[in-house]
Amino acid sequence: MDTSHTAPRGMVVTPHHLATQTAIKILQDGGTAIEATVAAAAVIAVVYPHMNSIGGDGFWLIVPPHGDPIAIDACGPAGSLATLDFYKGYDEIPKTGPKSAITVAGTVGGWEEALKYVSECGYQRKSVSKLLEDAIYYAENGFAVTEPQKKGIENYSDIKMASKFFKNTFMPNGNVPRVGERFCQRELAATLKELSENGLNSFYRGKVAKLIAEDMSDIGMPITESDLANYAPTRRSPLKLLHEHGEIFNLPPPTQGLVSLSILGILDRLREDGRNEGQFIHTVVEATKQAFVIRDRYITDPSYMKVDPQSLLASHAIIDMAKQIKPDRVSTVGKGKGPGDTIWMGVMDNKGFSVSFIQSIFHIYGSGVLLPKTGILWQNRGISFSLNKDHILALKPGKKPFHTLNPAAARLNDGRLMIYGTKGGDGQPQTQAIIFHRYVVQGHGLQKSVSDPRWVYGSTTDAQNDNLYLEGRFNEEIITYLRNRGHKVVLLPPYDELVGQAGALVRHTNGMLEGAFDPRSDGSAAGF
Repeated sequence: MDTSHTAPRGMVVTPHHLATQTAIKILQDGGTAIEATVAAAAVIAVVYPHMNSIGGDGFWLIVPPHGDPIAIDACGPAGSLATLDFYKGYDEIPKTGPKSAITVAGTVGGWEEALKYVSECGYQRKSVSKLLEDAIYYAENGFAVTEPQKKGIENYSDIKMASKFFKNTFMPNGNVPRVGERFCQRELAATLKELSENGLNSFYRGKVAKLIAEDMSDIGMPITESDLANYAPTRRSPLKLLHEHGEIFNLPPPTQGLVSLSILGILDRLREDGRNEGQFIHTVVEATKQAFVIRDRYITDPSYMKVDPQSLLASHAIIDMAKQIKPDRVSTVGKGKGPGDTIWMGVMDNKGFSVSFIQSIFHIYGSGVLLPKTGILWQNRGISFSLNKDHILALKPGKKPFHTLNPAAARLNDGRLMIYGTKGGDGQPQTQAIIFHRYVVQGHGLQKSVSDPRWVYGSTTDAQNDNLYLEGRFNEEIITYLRNRGHKVVLLPPYDELVGQAGALVRHTNGMLEGAFDPRSDGSAAGF
């Protein structure tokens, strides 16, 4: 049964119900979808600390009532001290600790850039203090620990290496917090108050920036106060795919938005209709592998790319990838890069704005570096760099790291607008393809498209592999079909968050807004 929510004035979906409620409150107070997203992003940075933080990066895809969508790249570059010499004696960048916390955090800058856009569109902006109000409350006074947060700290493999401050914050009294236990982050609350009083830019140029830089220097992170001061997010034109059912948009490099669009382009070229579920899964997985090949060959900081990423979505490029797919057997190309712990959220308002948004610290608890003076947990996105100076992802100060993050949107030929996305590293483009195809091509209901069994190919944990992970709700016939074609099938429990925490919103031609949330998350879809 499709139990999606529909409302006429505003619709929100996030992976935590408190963030959803905050966004709704801003919309009800007359705010835009963009302002509601900032408020929800601040809340979820507090209440989902294992997945995201104000010490991470963010990406925006904003679809206005008229005109072209805009993308905001709020990805921070490698610090000025993050040189190859900084890693002398290392074969690769460590996954946690100060040597993994090497890129400027861009997400707060992205919030400010998005709010500038609100002003440019002629709207009176809500105050930052209003937008951060709920986040400050939850950080200072606490919120209830969820099962994913509890599992997050239980599964955090580097807890023994973590600082005393990290342990005291995320394991109060030395114990993993129980589900339902009140959880506070008072240093973070003080930082959010400072941002609310002195503006979001004080994260980069102000009192907060000074405190961040002091901690970075003490801890041995290769980021300086000047690196913070010199940071600015970038507005970009989204990548675009012409599909039989409309135009699909996603983020350009350094994200893997190209992968998400390539998969849907291949499925469209092969006329995959999804009627045979086993064949559909096989085709999506094989399309994913082909897209991964292109990703690994070309995608890096756009300043270092020698090819226009939009050209990689041209018809001939899609045809070339589609030709490589065999309907009866797997290929051995296109390996995954690994996991990513992230949040995606979507917001639509009654002014015609729609926002597809992602915020992340990359791996679970990011670098594991919690800055004592500000309570900010820093990302480990810099581990995407290579220490091989000839690699496409070679580390250089000021260079942006490769990102798995890629929020999506689609303007359909029949007038509907869809925004959608998920957490999940390599799983993001796969889950996006599944949800879009089920809803748009196969014609399933929106909630059914999100809730139905999913899969993910490749390295979903730190262990590198080419397994195909299927939720246990698939029937034996489909599992056998896939194994017969050479897939290394591994079964997961039903509703396993390993296959993502997704969501989708649709603006219908009659003005109604529809939302679907993922039962694999702590989230909700709500409207008014």
